[in-house]
Amino acid sequence: MSRLPGWDSENHAAALAAVRQACLATPEPGRSPVCDEALTRGALGEDAARTFLETHFRAEWVDGEGLLTGYFSPSYQARTSPEGDFTVPVRPPPADPLALDRSVIERAAAPDALAWMRPEDLFLLQVQGSGVLTFEDGARRRAVFAAANGRTFVAIAKSMIAEGLLDPANASADDVRAWLSSHRGPEAQAQMDRDPRYIFFHLVPDDGGEPQGASGMALVPGRSLAIDPAHHPYFELLWVDARAATLTGAQPTYQRLAVALDRGGAILGPVRADLYVGSGVRAGFEAARIRHTLRLYRIVPAQP
Repeated sequence: MSRLPGWDSENHAAALAAVRQACLATPEPGRSPVCDEALTRGALGEDAARTFLETHFRAEWVDGEGLLTGYFSPSYQARTSPEGDFTVPVRPPPADPLALDRSVIERAAAPDALAWMRPEDLFLLQVQGSGVLTFEDGARRRAVFAAANGRTFVAIAKSMIAEGLLDPANASADDVRAWLSSHRGPEAQAQMDRDPRYIFFHLVPDDGGEPQGASGMALVPGRSLAIDPAHHPYFELLWVDARAATLTGAQPTYQRLAVALDRGGAILGPVRADLYVGSGVRAGFEAARIRHTLRLYRIVPAQP
């Protein structure tokens, strides 16, 4: 553990707190003895937490290099009925979402619409998978993932760069949204149509907390990863070593212990992860600029 890149600068107390939260959420039949001891010990200070982690865990490198991206819980304006720029419906899942593609869905009437949004905002909400909607009367509701149409996610920034619509160093989610907003109409729709994946939502009360990951546990900002469940089980501990940022304004590195708590349509392969950074404007700014070369390490109980 002590040889991990960035280990010395880690906040070990915060890392152990994330481990304990994951242990609490892990079903007891699958909980390791190390988890039981971490829960028994309770919260520890920085030095004691570092000693505990170094004594009870070891790191195993996941072969290869991949990509770290970021995501967050956005907040968007919405309306209860269509008006002005709020022209697209937030749809609940139909009986058979897998039978539909994006173009068919978007041409269909929406008598059961949950809300109405600006086109680019709904598109980005679908990319993130959840978010908070604020209505004209100030009411807030959380839009949570309900179903997808089974199509593979396509990052439209790549084709926009190829067409010269975006600069490679300024092709964050914020830049994509700004372009879609300024070209709202057929031009923007043509770009959004390049992504065939479509997400349906449920609306639930907004309690002000963090969204729940696919694992069933609330996401921990800065310590939660969306991963590919074919390669990483939920609640697995992972060390992130991410460098070589490609987007303007990005942090140079991300090196920390994190927990596999979620999944994403674009997160495929053993060395691919999406870091949850929180909610709000500041988190959105950070998440949009995470595109770093990634090395991953599994953090597993030390051999007795």
